[in-house]
Amino acid sequence: MSKPVEIYVDADACPVKDEVYKVAQRYGLKTYVVSNTPILVPRTALIERVTVDAGPDMADHWIAAHVSAGDVVITSDIPLAERVLTAGAHAVAPNGKAFDERSIGMAIAQRALMEQLRATGAALGGPKPFGREDRSRFLQMLDETIQKERRRRG
Repeated sequence: MSKPVEIYVDADACPVKDEVYKVAQRYGLKTYVVSNTPILVPRTALIERVTVDAGPDMADHWIAAHVSAGDVVITSDIPLAERVLTAGAHAVAPNGKAFDERSIGMAIAQRALMEQLRATGAALGGPKPFGREDRSRFLQMLDETIQKERRRRG
């Protein structure tokens, strides 16, 4: 019997933690909420808060070291999403976009281009405000991803 699906949340700037908690509860999935600072989480055995040392990418490193094939990681961090996919797990951004082997290369290239443009002093706007549609799309994608993985496991 394979291990159950687990959810990992790259939580420091994640706007959909409450949605993740609801979905995790509905499916009975263990969820790790990983951050550099303590974050309040519901008191349930299914949700575990993990506070890592301060520093760049410490939460990412913890998640990458613990995630297994078929698990689900909630992150908008593209390098972490790439590591998650390499491990055989699923990566879903808070806006509902699922990263996969086809899209991660383009996302990495776009990220590098944007960093290069910012380094030249180009005035670039930030991301569009996170809205209700993003939240809805996220919930749908998280549910679909979990269902797909559960069907795959039989």
